[in-house]
Amino acid sequence: MAVASDGLALPWMEVKVVGEDGLPLPPGREGDLLVRGASLFVGYFGEPELYSVDAEGWFPTGDIARMDAEGYIRITARSKDIVIRGGENIPVADIENLLYKHPAIRSVALVGAPDPRLGERLCAYVALHENRSLTLKDLTDYLLAQQLTRQYLPEHLEILDELPRTPSGKIQKFRLREMAKALLFDQKLQA
Repeated sequence: MAVASDGLALPWMEVKVVGEDGLPLPPGREGDLLVRGASLFVGYFGEPELYSVDAEGWFPTGDIARMDAEGYIRITARSKDIVIRGGENIPVADIENLLYKHPAIRSVALVGAPDPRLGERLCAYVALHENRSLTLKDLTDYLLAQQLTRQYLPEHLEILDELPRTPSGKIQKFRLREMAKALLFDQKLQA
C-alpha cells in the first residue's frame, strides 16, 4: 500500500531485501535493502573503496527495509546506524537525537569501534558550542537523566572542532568509523 510505504522501485531499477546470508527474504521480513539498475550511481570520486557492488551488480544501500508482496518498500532503519555491542543492537539515531538537545553540543555522531570481545563499542564524536566543555561523565549523566537505558551509553567521547561533512553538509560517518578503528589499537577502549 503506497501510503504506508516509501514507494516502489523506479523504472529500470530492481530492489531486493536480503537476510544475513544474502538470500532474498519473503514479503514482510526486514533485512538489508539492495538495488541495481540504470539509475545506480557509478561511485564516489577519488574513493573507489566506498563503492561496492557484488558480481551481479547489486549495491547495498545501507538501509534496513521490508517489502510487501506488491513490491512496496518500507525503510525501517540504517544498517550502519546501528552499533552491535555484545549482541545487542544500539539505536544510534535515538541517542543522537537526545544528545542534540544537550546545551553544549553543536553536532554529534555515534559510531562503533571494533572490539574483540563485544564486537563493537559505542563512540561519541561531538563538536561543541563556543566556550563550552563536555566530559564523558557529563555526557553519560545527561543521557541517564533523559531515561536512556545504561547499556546504550557511549564508552568513548571524542571532541572535534568540526565533524567531517560532505559538501551538502551531511556528516561523514565512514570517516568517523575509520577514526574509531584506531581507538582499539591505542587500547583506549579496552576494559
